[in-house]
Amino acid sequence: MTAPLRVALVGMGKMGRTIDALAAERGAEIVARLDRDDRVDAAALGGADVAIDFTEPAAAVPNVRACLAGGVPVVVGTTGWYDQLPALERDVRDADGRMLWAANFSLGVNAMIRLAAEAGRLLRDSGMDVHLVETHHTQKKDAPSGTAIAIARAATATLGREIPTTSVRVGHVPGTHTLVFDGPFEQLRIEHDARDRRVFAEGALAAARWLAARREPGVYTMSDVLAPASDQSTGGLRP
Repeated sequence: MTAPLRVALVGMGKMGRTIDALAAERGAEIVARLDRDDRVDAAALGGADVAIDFTEPAAAVPNVRACLAGGVPVVVGTTGWYDQLPALERDVRDADGRMLWAANFSLGVNAMIRLAAEAGRLLRDSGMDVHLVETHHTQKKDAPSGTAIAIARAATATLGREIPTTSVRVGHVPGTHTLVFDGPFEQLRIEHDARDRRVFAEGALAAARWLAARREPGVYTMSDVLAPASDQSTGGLRP
């Protein structure tokens, strides 16, 4: 019988609690539950195979460094800290550690990012107006969302111009992202609608299992998790 994946949860907000509830069903055992005021160190991580961080931007980077110091690979679902990514990549390199970060763990969203890039390439010379709208619950702290930034970046790279983004915070919406290409006589909409927070929890657990099985140090993303085995990175840091 395969031993369960031992997971340390860092952050017991909505996402942490959702992962906690889904873990056993997905073959994972939660060995540590660390909340806002808990110290993150090797002892607190409880012998975990991997940690999953869903906290807040100010806490995410110190938490990752603490996990690296404790020798525990870490999956980061917190968004809003990406200006510190280059420094954190150096820390991963220095620690000979492993980190996987993603703005969104949904398979559908990661497909949308690729579709956005292809649409930008195909419609580069169309003259269409382009706009991205993202909607989340009122408690989401960062705006635009990390997912919106990733979608806009992918489309901008192929479209050749910046894409304006509108952020809406209302009610209890888990997350909706709509990329609109609008011309005089037609409109193309690429939209992803998250119906349940568990889609992110399931993806985070899948990413955690993938990262725990890796032996090569490096910084990874969901693109690595979803890539065919023959195309997957052999390790190392992002350029």
